Amino acid sequence: MPNIKSAKKRVELSKVAYEKNKADKTQLKTIIKKFEAALVGGDRAAAEAAYKAAVVAVDKAEHKGLLHKNTAARKKSSMALQMNKLA
Repeated sequence: MPNIKSAKKRVELSKVAYEKNKADKTQLKTIIKKFEAALVGGDRAAAEAAYKAAVVAVDKAEHKGLLHKNTAARKKSSMALQMNKLA
């Protein structure tokens, strides 16, 4: 444990940031899994709605710094290809 007051504060703040990032990443993964489940279900309307939600979630994660921009682009591209195969 740190002895300096500012270092103690940084430890606490980093714990808070870690928990928030962890929750955001979990939420992103859940949204992507819902999209994949909608694809397996074969329902075009549900898949489109889940696709839009997933793209928005990936963009937000990229903006927050949870995902690298290339990772976000790869995920969106992959989802778009899956949507096109459903058609």
